[in-house]
Amino acid sequence: MEQSTPQQVTHAFVAGPVGHWRIDQVTPVVGAGLASAQRLDMLVDDQGRSIVPAGTVWTLSGVTSNTRYANRAEVDTLRRVQAGLGRPEATRAALIPIRKSAAWWSLAQDERRAIFEEQSRHTAIGLEYLPAIARRLIHCRDQAGSGGSEFDFLTWFEYAPEHAGAFEELVNCLRDSREWTFVDREVDVRLSR
Repeated sequence: MEQSTPQQVTHAFVAGPVGHWRIDQVTPVVGAGLASAQRLDMLVDDQGRSIVPAGTVWTLSGVTSNTRYANRAEVDTLRRVQAGLGRPEATRAALIPIRKSAAWWSLAQDERRAIFEEQSRHTAIGLEYLPAIARRLIHCRDQAGSGGSEFDFLTWFEYAPEHAGAFEELVNCLRDSREWTFVDREVDVRLSR
């Protein structure tokens, strides 16, 4: 359930002693976790620069990119119903970095699409939870030297507290899909402000 972005914009998630979001929990789901930290900031820069504050515990970064695995009808629907980030009522967030296995990346694009949507219904599931849950997908697999390069994707979600149950349903549905059998590292970072 990606939202298309016309240009590449660098996003850095910086964990440390300061930041807009309080880190409530860091849970390794598959593979190694991330070090504990108190706060998290999402720094956005369309010039490709990133500034890492003093005391940073970890930084994950990547870029928004073209929409992948979605057909035209899905892209149009997502653009029509996806809520934007930064809504005042969305005081809960989740950062879920994911890495997929070599087996996933060895598949052809059409094979990955078949697993992603036809078998796992990734976009269709996501659409069920819009616009209550806003999402941005950051790509970092091909970012040589990037702080996010240990992951393929950084998924960022924002939602209001009354939608926390719906968010748990969304995450569980996706994790129960065939697509998730190809995930070999996933960390779930929960936040609030």
